[in-house]
Amino acid sequence: MLDACVLFPLAVADALISVAVERAFQAKWTTTIECEWIDALERQRPDLIGRLGYRRDCMREAIPDWMVPEELWAQVELNQTLPDSNDMHVFAAAIACDADYIVTFNLKDFPATQLEPYGIVAIDPDHFLMTQLEIHQAVVVSAFRGMRSRRKSPRHDVDEFLTVISANGLPMTAEGLADFVDDL
Repeated sequence: MLDACVLFPLAVADALISVAVERAFQAKWTTTIECEWIDALERQRPDLIGRLGYRRDCMREAIPDWMVPEELWAQVELNQTLPDSNDMHVFAAAIACDADYIVTFNLKDFPATQLEPYGIVAIDPDHFLMTQLEIHQAVVVSAFRGMRSRRKSPRHDVDEFLTVISANGLPMTAEGLADFVDDL
């Protein structure tokens, strides 16, 4: 389950979606999560108001089975609360789609004691992508090679690309990918 906060920053969202397209993991989110990242980005960048539909549609096209329908997660009964009640739908959707992970920057909002009974772990995107790199090395390297090749303006050499990845919240992933510079 991808939380809105990891779909908001372009580099992180691109990395997660790119790795999911390669089938290293099955990415899921909800329309509510979509609305959250779009609203947050439009608040930060008013020049993007009404212009994020293309990005949203590209993500949907890349991951055709992305959606956890509201009718599934809205029926999940939770007899507990989270530190941020606005995250209950993320938790419910993760349960509804039998997710192993909630990928989020907001780890404090998903206490392990509340997620453990459902077999769910909250993990930040950097640790999650490093885990994917360890498990699916060739697939993840291929995904990042594709991500780098799509960057046209500016075009980055491998070192610049890894610097951008690191600066955008994925320092361990960039460090792990540094072992594969000839393949990126």
